[in-house]
Amino acid sequence: MGYIAKTIIIGATSGIGRELAKIFSRQGDEVGLVGRREALLTEVAEEIPNQSYIKRIDIAFTSEAINQMEELIEEMNGVDLIVISAATGYLNPELDWSLEKKTIDTNVAGFTAMCNVAMKHFAKQGKGHLVGISSIAAIRGNGDAPCYCAPKAFVSNHLQGLRLWAYAKGMPIIVTEIQPGLVDTQMAKGDRLFWVASAEKAAEQIAKAILSRKNHAYITKRWRIIAWLMKILPEWLMKKRK
Repeated sequence: MGYIAKTIIIGATSGIGRELAKIFSRQGDEVGLVGRREALLTEVAEEIPNQSYIKRIDIAFTSEAINQMEELIEEMNGVDLIVISAATGYLNPELDWSLEKKTIDTNVAGFTAMCNVAMKHFAKQGKGHLVGISSIAAIRGNGDAPCYCAPKAFVSNHLQGLRLWAYAKGMPIIVTEIQPGLVDTQMAKGDRLFWVASAEKAAEQIAKAILSRKNHAYITKRWRIIAWLMKILPEWLMKKRK
């Protein structure tokens, strides 16, 4: 069993979030399952062995989401770990504003709202662990999905800021940034996909990083190499990639 007793997974209906819910339930945690599709949350609750709580939340609607998250934390009588895995993204070379807005509402406003609830709860409780799922896409822009990369860069910087906020206040709150490469989920879009990990493998590595209380982890580990290359790649070379 790990050091965590109560966990909330935001985005537990599919992909990485669903697999993390299974992992933490198997290790003995009570798990709060959060997502937009209640039927899928019920499926997950039936699959996992330990006690679970279901809360249908669409984090894009921030005011309602904040209240609902606070209700869930109260129902669980406090939590030790909150993982924010919910996100959306589109290939949008036509710059359709409706798709850009959906991405911003979920990946920026919704993500920040959930971080806010988590950190305030942990500050009041005196301890806790927040995990945010960013992406390798946070490192550089992408012409096919310009509004996916920018919010992920926001996620990475916001998590670092919250880590420094907790440190400045002397609070034992751990903030972990997870940067996955390509994972076999609905978020993996486009051509020339490589090094695609299964959701199960990605979740196993993420769980290990969480239980090790890391500040940051690339998933899978070999994406560290790609991250380094992306950081030094000149823009003129990116323009020639097609």
